[in-house]
Amino acid sequence: MANVTGIGGVFLRAKDPDALTKWYGDALGIAFMSGGHFSMFIDEIPGSVTVFALFDHDDSYIGDPQRQSVMVNYRVDDLDAMVARLTSMGAMIEDILVEENGRFTSSTDPEGNRFELWEPGPLD
Repeated sequence: MANVTGIGGVFLRAKDPDALTKWYGDALGIAFMSGGHFSMFIDEIPGSVTVFALFDHDDSYIGDPQRQSVMVNYRVDDLDAMVARLTSMGAMIEDILVEENGRFTSSTDPEGNRFELWEPGPLD
C-alpha cells in the first residue's frame, strides 16, 4: 500500500515575496536559495528533503488565492498507487508531471484545499 513518508514542502502566499524571504532569513535564519524564494532542508534519510517556499499572493499554484493560504506537499513512496487509491475514492487528480527531482501531481481534499503529492526521483 502506498504511504505518505513525510512532508515534502510547505508553501505560503506572500504579498511581497522578496520582503518575506528576507524576514524569514533574518528572523528564523532560513537560508534561501540564491535568487529564489525557496529553501531546502536536507534530512538524514536519503531523498528526504523538505522545501519551504513563498509564492506571490495571487499565484493560483497553491489553490484559490481568496480561500487558501497554505499548501502542503506530501512526499510519497509510490505515486501511481497513491493516485489509484485517491481516484478510487472519487478524487480528481491532475496530470502527473515528471521533473528533474521527481514526479508530482495535485488534488484537493473534500473541503477544497489543494495539496501536492511528490515521489522523489533517484539521488545522483
